[in-house]
Amino acid sequence: MKVIEAEGRSVEEAVRRVLLETGWSKDVVDIEVLEEGGGWLARLGGGRPARVQVRLRSTKVDRAAGLLKEIIRVMGVGPAAVTGRVEADRVLLDARGPALGALIGRRGLILDDLQRVINAAVSRQGDDGRMVIIDVEGYRERREATLRRLAERLAGRVRRTGSPIALEPMSARERRDIHLALRDDPQVTTRSEGEEPRRFVVIEPRRSGPTMGDGTG
Repeated sequence: MKVIEAEGRSVEEAVRRVLLETGWSKDVVDIEVLEEGGGWLARLGGGRPARVQVRLRSTKVDRAAGLLKEIIRVMGVGPAAVTGRVEADRVLLDARGPALGALIGRRGLILDDLQRVINAAVSRQGDDGRMVIIDVEGYRERREATLRRLAERLAGRVRRTGSPIALEPMSARERRDIHLALRDDPQVTTRSEGEEPRRFVVIEPRRSGPTMGDGTG
């Protein structure tokens, strides 16, 4: 958390100096007045100057990245570099290191659990509505590409045979990837069936008229 102290002929001037220097806006900082200053004497060039401490508030990216680094440290799977950024309505974290496979688990189940824990923890400290998405060594990107290829291959089979295909049980995130991959396909549609943790996607021929599928659950 970055903290800057500054002086000025008034509290307002001292704060303004910090904001101009850093480019921060007033709504993302906390201001502590260390010295009120000498009032009109300071403004005339005499007396004590006002002194303030301006603290940049931690963002959701900071909190989530800090928590992920601590979990990696406690698990003993470091060293790791964690980077974060905000993208639309999501906070994206990417962790990279030589021994981070333990954070992924079979088909990303441990990574999904870790993501839920971090989302719950950072939301308790103030929630801006953005979901934290955690990736490790580009796993999610690779998995999404694999699922897109699987969806397209099975959709081709459904088009040829006219028969529906049920996929193996998947996590909610993976089911969503399948739904999104085929959402705009004019010949097939998707729906989810079953109960967690055995819920699965069905790819079937698109019938004429409105459908109830296309990405449910």
